[in-house]
Amino acid sequence: MTSTPITDDPGTAGTFGHLAGPRETRLITTTLPDGTPLRIAKTTVGPMDNNAYFLCAGQDALLIDAAADADHLLAVARELGVRITDVLTTHRHDDHVQALPAVLAATGARHHASAPDAPALPAAVDSTWCGTAESETLVPASDAVAGLGLTVTLLRGHTPGGLAVSLPGHVFTGDSLFPGGVGKTDSAADFARLLGDVTDRIFTLPDATAVHPGHGDDTTLGAERPHLEEWKARGW
Repeated sequence: MTSTPITDDPGTAGTFGHLAGPRETRLITTTLPDGTPLRIAKTTVGPMDNNAYFLCAGQDALLIDAAADADHLLAVARELGVRITDVLTTHRHDDHVQALPAVLAATGARHHASAPDAPALPAAVDSTWCGTAESETLVPASDAVAGLGLTVTLLRGHTPGGLAVSLPGHVFTGDSLFPGGVGKTDSAADFARLLGDVTDRIFTLPDATAVHPGHGDDTTLGAERPHLEEWKARGW
């Protein structure tokens, strides 16, 4: 069992409400435009309050970022009544992969990551994405998860190979996009690259799209779009 029960979230504008502390877990139940049912669970783990997400299709699930606290992540899956068939790592930073080896060992899930970041990860990668393409259709181990029509998009700058995962109405951005700006970069060139990728590859989605980042609260593209020029001018 999880130490905090899973709470149904009304999912205002497709976004989760604020999660108050570690291991809090919330669930949005929705339907995709083609009628496919979808459950999205969000939980916080680790000393940096990383967000981990479960995209649940029937009894199968894709876990986005096995960041920390493997026992809790596995317990959330049990409470949701799903098996983790796929794990996607958004980028190579240590705080996003602490539970990765243990979760993969416990589940036998297929591990997805970007081609640029894969060599730095602490577990073998079964499927690499966006080696040459900006975006690709994710091919999960689970047919049910494949039915969600997930797209992976390369966002360079926070790391060489950050990935975003999108489906109608939702985009999971790792540490590349947050409420109020893009993720941390180490140079002006990296900032320009990340802002360019986010602008050209993510802000092409509709304003109503919910943004689910690697830390902290959700937002929508519509709430952030008016500030793109401000971010560019300030340089972070």
